[in-house]
Amino acid sequence: MKKTIPCFIIITLTLISIGCKNHKDQKAVTNDIDVYQPKKYVELKHPEWSKNSTIYEVNVRQFTPEGTFKAFESHLPRLKDMGIDIIWLMPIHPIGIINRKGTLGSEYSVKDYYGVNPEYGNMDDLKSLVKKIHEMGMYVIIDWVANHSAWDNPLATEHPDWYTKNPAGKFQPTPWYDWDDVIDFDYNVPAMRKYMTDALKFWVREADIDGYRCDVAGFIPVDFWDNARRELDGIKPVFMLAEWESRDLYKNAFDMTYSWSLWDKMKDATINKKGIGGLVEYMAHDVGAVPQDAYRMTFTDNHDKNSWEGTQFSNFGEGLPVCMVFCSVVNGMPLVYGGQEAGLDHSLKFFDKDLINWKPHPFAELYKKLFELKHTNQALWNGAWGGEMVRIYSDKMDKVISFSREKNGNKIIPLINFSEKPINVKLDSKFHKGIYKDWFTGKTYELKGDDDITLNAWGYLVLVK
Repeated sequence: MKKTIPCFIIITLTLISIGCKNHKDQKAVTNDIDVYQPKKYVELKHPEWSKNSTIYEVNVRQFTPEGTFKAFESHLPRLKDMGIDIIWLMPIHPIGIINRKGTLGSEYSVKDYYGVNPEYGNMDDLKSLVKKIHEMGMYVIIDWVANHSAWDNPLATEHPDWYTKNPAGKFQPTPWYDWDDVIDFDYNVPAMRKYMTDALKFWVREADIDGYRCDVAGFIPVDFWDNARRELDGIKPVFMLAEWESRDLYKNAFDMTYSWSLWDKMKDATINKKGIGGLVEYMAHDVGAVPQDAYRMTFTDNHDKNSWEGTQFSNFGEGLPVCMVFCSVVNGMPLVYGGQEAGLDHSLKFFDKDLINWKPHPFAELYKKLFELKHTNQALWNGAWGGEMVRIYSDKMDKVISFSREKNGNKIIPLINFSEKPINVKLDSKFHKGIYKDWFTGKTYELKGDDDITLNAWGYLVLVK
């Protein structure tokens, strides 16, 4: 005879089972709460010396009549005095001859990753320059072209499988570009990756450089850079700058990327007369999307912009000084392209000799003043060492950008007039009351919460506390 279990027993057992399951689920949630904790995106460790650094790009070929490392050494004292911390040397390697552009060719067409361009000097000259830079308390990075080589780089003959090929099975420049003087590497080949990593390590070991500026870094797989950074840091802490603008490079590979988009928005706000909407959008994205401990390189000029897109004056017009100030107070590390401080007013030739005209110019003193503030006020330091940009509202939101940055009792409030007319702005400063001084004039300002401030055409104040 089949026995049946009373309904109340079945219901009771079911409720006990459900209760146990809920208890286990609740315990699992409690144990797994760490999954929901915020995690730092940037996992690499920046060199401590980079916390408030500035950077300077050196076009060795055009810097002096001699175009050599030794001749450049004479400029080091004034660069140190101007407040430069990192010297970035454009590529120092021998240049390819096959399919060369111009008479001297592009420094970005590398014939030998282990060699020194004889036009600039030899290995001992480079080591001497690096040593002098270090003795003056500065650091040096060199340009690295990992994406492609010259046609007559021996690797093309010894390891043709290390390069990508066109449909006909022949060497090709980087696809879609007119870089006819170079051929494209294939990073699907492990041996090629090892060669490039070993070459990167060579210059850190042998010449004691402090890192690299990496050309078109985004064209190369991130996992290559991640591993290269680990191996380089195994020699000594290095500083890595990517010619790219992408969040994925910050995690384990690069300390800093280019801020191309800021350059575009500043040009729109000045010479293109499109207003400051793009700049406001840039600031919002910087605060909302860029990892806190990432560095961004800000600039009004560099070798690409200068040679191919006009001069600092043609790109920003009367708004150039205000853009220089802006680049030095927003989140980021300001760059000076060699010659800017002397009022560089022509596009330097890229494939031929074309000297910088060195002369006294007010920009040198402007940079010196800005970089003094960068070094001494922690609100302006790089990455997580510095302060977040917090918007300050006003009645001229279409023309004036105003914000604060604060860190460990150091505070700045920049007020930037991106318009060609003088302007009176009423500032909503109720959260910023106190006594400040303008960094440039020394004039005292008291912010009481609802303040009227006059700014010149393309004018600026940088209030400091």
